[in-house]
Formats: sequence, structure tokens, C-alpha cells
Amino acid sequence: MNVHDLINAMEEIAPLKYAESWDKVGLQLGVAGRAIGGPVMLTIDLTEEVLDEAMRMQAGMIIAYHPPIWNPLTKLTDASHTERIIRGAAEAGIAIFTPHTALDAAPGGVTDWLCEGIGSPRGQAKEGVIDGDCRALQPGIGGDRSREVKVITFVPTEQVDQVRNALGTAGAGGIGKYKLCSFTTTGQGTFLPSDDANPAVGKRGTLNRVDEMRLEMVCERRALPLVIETLNSFHPYEEPAYDIVELVPEPLRQVGSGRRLTLDQPASMGDLIARLQAHLGRSRMRYALSGDDRAFRTIGVVPGSGASLVELAQQEGCEVFITGEMTHHEILAARHAGVSVLLAGHTNTERGYLPRLQSRLMTMLPELEFVISECDRDCIVVG
Repeated sequence: MNVHDLINAMEEIAPLKYAESWDKVGLQLGVAGRAIGGPVMLTIDLTEEVLDEAMRMQAGMIIAYHPPIWNPLTKLTDASHTERIIRGAAEAGIAIFTPHTALDAAPGGVTDWLCEGIGSPRGQAKEGVIDGDCRALQPGIGGDRSREVKVITFVPTEQVDQVRNALGTAGAGGIGKYKLCSFTTTGQGTFLPSDDANPAVGKRGTLNRVDEMRLEMVCERRALPLVIETLNSFHPYEEPAYDIVELVPEPLRQVGSGRRLTLDQPASMGDLIARLQAHLGRSRMRYALSGDDRAFRTIGVVPGSGASLVELAQQEGCEVFITGEMTHHEILAARHAGVSVLLAGHTNTERGYLPRLQSRLMTMLPELEFVISECDRDCIVVG
């Protein structure tokens, strides 16, 4: 197995197109075509301790949830921990891949795993089962790339098939597993050719009326130049009329940043804390109520550091916002907006997903050995 095989598996689990635009996801170190010469280590944070652990077991690759390279590196010396980690991994021949927010946004990813524990009674969470309606707070953009633009033209009825087939060969009209997809409506076109025009039908100097069909076909943006060139070549008119309509990207309800979880049965803050303690294996949680500890139904969920989505959660009617960490003033702002806050620790809301990722990868790539780091842990100790 080579690095590319593992990248493909991760792409199936968490397509990198789902990552936030500011994120630094993907292969950060290594060559895709090279063989993976040892176990694959899974970790949340790639620290120097984790790298030493990987080197001791002669790992061939590390999947680090948080990107170890965040700011651009101008040198690789011993001056900083990041330089030491990247240089050490390179010298040991260990490739590094990071999924980060792509894994948060993907269906069945980190955020959905959190929602499994929040929606279920204490200790009863089941893989892939979320008790309640769950959708992305900020839906991702996806769908079929072949529907990026629509080309609309007007063709004499008897030439419609000719033009449709030509546009199909240029890349228009493909939707999923289907080709030559189009829609036509009948109508009447008018035109007044000038004296130096060379009309395919009609007469110069006369307002002509022709029975035409409006032909609509979608295509990818990159195919548009060839589609328009083909249209001009195969359309019977000297000056064919056409429109290019840019289509709105398709929002994906189950993909994107954060989740809006509407519980089947309302739960108090105490209930939510107990559920998360069982799900994450943590004994301590921090929370801030906005008003009384009543029964809550609509929950905003963001693993890690989710303060940037609090306002959106409030707009979406969330009564409680569950994330890993927020600052004092971010918590105050949320409370003043009527949103209670429950904080479970930044990496605590992420690390428990690693066994799930390990299991999925082992099923997809049984030829490889996947090991969860024993040195990777929350660096903050609660006394």
C-alpha cells in the first residue's frame, strides 16, 4: 500500500472539499506514490512525544487531526517544536496527512459522533444513530459539478436534435449517470436581418417569424468555452442567440460546519452534561446558563473551538451551544443572546473519534496496521 491509497480512503471518509477555506488540510509531508513502510498512527495533536512514539514503532505515516504545519515554514532547524517535528518526520520517512475540518463537516465525522452522545440517554449512544433531527449549522456546498451553469439557446424545431447532440459531445447535458439531458419548450422567434446579413431562413429587410424550440442544457464551468464554440459551429443561424445562466451551488443539509440538533426528548443542562461525560469519558464539564436550567430541545454542536458559529446557532434557534472551548467574553456574549453554553474541552470533543476512524480505515485498508497514539492527550489538566 502506498500513501495515495490511504489518501483515497480518507477522501471517501472526509472529502477535503468539505474543509473550511482557511484550513490547512491534506498531505502535508511525503510523496503520494511512495509505499507506507510501517504502521499508520492516528493522533489529534502531532507533538514531539507523539513523533517519538511513531518513530519507535517505525510508523510509515501519521494521520494528525490538527494540521502540524499551520504557519508557513521558512526553515527546518531545531529552533521551534514545529520545525523539529516536520524535520524529524521527514528524516524518518514518515508521511503526514491531516483531515481537520473536513472530518468535522463530513457525515459520520467528528461532529456527528458528538451528536450521537448528546442525543442519547447517558451511556446508550450507538454508532450512526442520532436521536433527533440533525443538520449542518452552516451547510456545505456540493452536488453535481456538471450543473454549475446552464446554456439556453433557441433553435428551429427541425434542427434541435443536431444541436443537442453536438452540445452533448462538448460536455453539456450530463447529469450523474445520464447524458444528453435537456429541456425544450416551443415558441416563436423573430428577427430582422440587415441588408448584409446571410440568414439561414427568412429574408433580408423583413421581420421574420420562425417556429423555434428553447433548448436548455447544464454543464461544468470548465466545459463552457467548448460548449459555446460548438454551439456557434452547429447552430444553423448565422448569429445564434443564447443565454449563459450561472446556477446556485447545491447546499448539503448533512454536510458542513457544526450541527443543529433538535432532540426527540428535551434535556436539562444536567442531562446533557451526564450524557457528554459518559460519551467522552470525562468527569468535569464547564457550563454557563442563560436563565434557568430548563428542558432544552435545540442544541448547537461544534467540536473544538466553535465560538465563530455561536451567532449562527442563535439565529437558528439553538438554546444551548456545546463546543470544546470559548473565551470569557465569548461566553458572556452568548448568554446575553439567550444561548446557554456547555464546554467539554477542545481536544476532548475530538479525541474520542479516533477509535471510530481507526475502525473505518481498518475495514477499508485491511493490509495496513492502524494504531492510536498513547502519548496524545489533552495538555490541560483539571486539578
